Amino acid sequence: MNYPTESRAIQRAINASRNTLVVSHANPDADAVAALLAFRGVFIGPTREITLALGEGTIPETLVFLKDLDTIEPFNAVDPDDYDLLVLLDCADEDRVGEHAGLVIRSLAGRVPVINIDHHVTNSRFGSINLIDADAAATCEILALLFEDLGVEIDASLATTLLTGIQGDTLGLRTPSTTGQTLDVSADLLRAGADLDRVVDYLFRIRPYSTLKLWAHALGATSFTGELIWTEITSQMLEDSGADESEAEGIVNFLAGTRGARAAALLYRKDDGWRVSMRSLSDEVDVSQLTSLFGGGGHSRAAGCSLTGGLELRNEFLETVASRIARDSAPVSVSG
Repeated sequence: MNYPTESRAIQRAINASRNTLVVSHANPDADAVAALLAFRGVFIGPTREITLALGEGTIPETLVFLKDLDTIEPFNAVDPDDYDLLVLLDCADEDRVGEHAGLVIRSLAGRVPVINIDHHVTNSRFGSINLIDADAAATCEILALLFEDLGVEIDASLATTLLTGIQGDTLGLRTPSTTGQTLDVSADLLRAGADLDRVVDYLFRIRPYSTLKLWAHALGATSFTGELIWTEITSQMLEDSGADESEAEGIVNFLAGTRGARAAALLYRKDDGWRVSMRSLSDEVDVSQLTSLFGGGGHSRAAGCSLTGGLELRNEFLETVASRIARDSAPVSVSG
C-alpha cells in the first residue's frame, strides 16, 4: 500500500458518512477541480451524498471537457451544517478556500471529522485525518495512489480526470516536482484509458481569443524591480479583453522564464488589495519563503499570498521581495 494508515482511516470515515462536503481552494486550478470530481466519482453511492464546493473564483474555461463539471457549487451556496464529514483537497490550510469559507470550515471542524488531502509542503495538517505527500506533484497523484490502496477500478473517464490534475500542476510533466512516481502514476492512467490528447489540447493548446487579449495587456505592463519581473491584472484589463481572471493562469510561469529574472510575480488587483502568484525556475530562490513574509506559502518554486492595502503596500511587497532575492543570491566574500 502507498498510504496504509491514512487509506484505512479515510475509508472508515467515508463509510461512516451519509452526507459529505468536499471542498477545494479559491481561484481553482486543474488539480483542484479534477481532485473534486475524482473524489466524488469514486465515493458517491446509493446511501451517500457528496457535495462539491469551491471557494471564490471561477472554474477555468480550459476544464470544460471534464465529466460532471456542473456538480461543483460555489461554497456560499451550501449549508455546512447539513454535512457529517468534511474533506479538503489541495488546500495547504483552511484559509485557501477564502476568508469567509475558512471561518465556516474552522467552526465546522470542531463538530465533524475533517479529511485533509494535499501535496503542499507548507500544509498545516489541520485535519483529523491528514494525507499529506509533499513529494507528490499534484493532489490528483495522491488520489490515484489512494484509490489503488482501496482497490478502486479506474476507468477511462476517471483516469482522464486524474491525469488532468497531474498535467495541470506539472505543466505537462515539465516542472521539478515531476518524479518517477509521477511518471509511473501517469503511465498507469494512460493504460487505464486516459485521453492524453484531449487533456493536453484543452490545458495547453486551445485558448479563447479573450485570453490572448488579456495576455497582451498583462505582458505589455511587465516591469522589473531588481531581479523580480512582475505584472498585474486589473479589472480594466479584464473588461477590455472580455476575459475572466482564470484566463490569466500561465502568465506568471511564462514570465519566470525571462532572461535576467530570478523570480516572477503576477498580482491580481482586488477591491481591498492584491492576490499574488509567484514562480521561480531555480532552487536558489524559494518563493514559498518570500510569500511567507506576507502570510502566504506554497512550494519552493510556486507560491502565493494576499496583500490587503493600497499601492504603498504593493510597492513594499515588490521592493521587499526584490531585496530579499538580491540578498540571498549575493556572492559570499571570503577573506584571509
